Amino acid sequence: MKTQEQLEAKSIDFDQLLLSVLEDFDCTTGTIHVLDIPSGILHLKARHGIPDFLLPKMSEVPIGKGMAGIAAERREAVQVCNLQTDDSGVVRPGAKDTKVEGAITVPLLYKGELFGTLGIAKKDPYEFSQEESTRLLEIGERLAERIQKKAL
Repeated sequence: MKTQEQLEAKSIDFDQLLLSVLEDFDCTTGTIHVLDIPSGILHLKARHGIPDFLLPKMSEVPIGKGMAGIAAERREAVQVCNLQTDDSGVVRPGAKDTKVEGAITVPLLYKGELFGTLGIAKKDPYEFSQEESTRLLEIGERLAERIQKKAL
């Protein structure tokens, strides 16, 4: 699995790691946000399939806003089967401009501490299984551990 190899590399190449996760989960779009602890803001570190005009809305995400912010706040996976028709309140209006449908975002947690979020999406309606959600949370935990060690 390429994702595992990326997680074991000495430095964190967020872009390559994201591409590996997208390939592993057969997804077209994704983001990795890393938490700036003093400000409590999630900062975009990697993206794929996100239109440039959405960057101002996605570069800095407050905890509790949008899928990334809500996954961070709840410290659990947040998903929508069809982002285009979702009315749950977890999807920000601009997110529909990504043209994706099935989406999931997981928190990057290590030893109970939040380090960021990982979000992936498919072009069609899709509900990620419990097994897929668990795998993403495990990837998130290993990435969070790497972020924590790099910060030391």
